Amino acid sequence: MSGALHLIKLSVGTETPDTLQDWQQNPRAQGPDGLPRHVTRMWPKREAELLDGGSIYWVIKGFIQARQTILRLDEVIGQDGIRRCAIVLTPELIRTTSAQKRPFQGWRYLKAEDAPLDLPKGRATEEPLPEELERSLADLGLL
Repeated sequence: MSGALHLIKLSVGTETPDTLQDWQQNPRAQGPDGLPRHVTRMWPKREAELLDGGSIYWVIKGFIQARQTILRLDEVIGQDGIRRCAIVLTPELIRTTSAQKRPFQGWRYLKAEDAPLDLPKGRATEEPLPEELERSLADLGLL
């Protein structure tokens, strides 16, 4: 991962990275090109940095658990006439090491040095730890 700037976003209603992946395969979560996207009201002011290898890191059940590379930002005009930003993503969801994150609204910038590492390919399919155990390990600073 380069020194790119990333975004961090809560994946509301998602139980696991697999359920996020399932949702993104739904046509309602895709743009006209079939790529998954997340539509947001605010346009990132640091667009150039995000598009230089940045990803969106997904917080699922209180932990960063996955990321997707940001391909581009598309303008979307809603039925209400308001301009929005569609963050267009690669279809591949990359599992990351768990990092506890408190709830927040919207999205936030995430510096490359603060981003969790990708899980090695062989570990990406492992069953996640039980939520209570994962929280306890995080509280001890072991995750």
